[in-house]
Amino acid sequence: MFRSPELFKQFPELVAAESTRHGGVSPAPYSSLNLGGSTADSADNIEENRRRFWQALHISASQVASSHQVHGSEVLVVTRPGRFEGYDALVTNQSNIVLAVTVADCTPILIYDPVRKAVAAIHAGWRGTVQQIAIKAIQKMQEEYGTNPADCYAYIGTCIDECSFEVGEEVAAHFDGEHKRYDSQLQKYFVDLKATNLNQLRQTGLPKNYIEISAYSTVLHNDDYYSYRLEKGLTGRLLAVVGLCNR
Repeated sequence: MFRSPELFKQFPELVAAESTRHGGVSPAPYSSLNLGGSTADSADNIEENRRRFWQALHISASQVASSHQVHGSEVLVVTRPGRFEGYDALVTNQSNIVLAVTVADCTPILIYDPVRKAVAAIHAGWRGTVQQIAIKAIQKMQEEYGTNPADCYAYIGTCIDECSFEVGEEVAAHFDGEHKRYDSQLQKYFVDLKATNLNQLRQTGLPKNYIEISAYSTVLHNDDYYSYRLEKGLTGRLLAVVGLCNR
């Protein structure tokens, strides 16, 4: 049903997980734990899937904060649970609020500052990545909570990997040479979202050994994860969540 970052398991106060596609009630092509409302899956299925997911994490739906994501770089300072509009990154230092972002190929990033007791959940598609949304989230944590990036731990989650993320020149032009590869036979570029976001986190001052990168791919491990690209849009959505909870 979900996997939790190994890096965060040293912090018992932290809820941190990304869902898989297993353990829900949705039929194909959303089988089975579709947690995204922006699909043609039935509302009843999604509600039941979310209920199961929250129950497995020992939290309630009333604790969750999320946003309708727009592939931008706006960061919301969350002071209460609820559904918001137009933000692709959420930060909070409030206990018992769980931040959630929705993905199905884009990169989820979860951040924890154990000194200032603050967290961030980031949705970094290629557009958000080139707009440096991870850097902007860290900067917001610095401004709001006095976060020192050197204290922070981060998880770069499951997304489309470089070998599967084929893009045209117009997209590749936004990425540094070290984070893209040109295939002369296919005459296409391949972009590495995980490496790009890792570089951005390192730029802010996060220690390399405080960053974990998912070993999984939404495309290569499609039996476990949804891929919007591979499944041509007819698929479910995953959630990545993080929060400080009194359990």
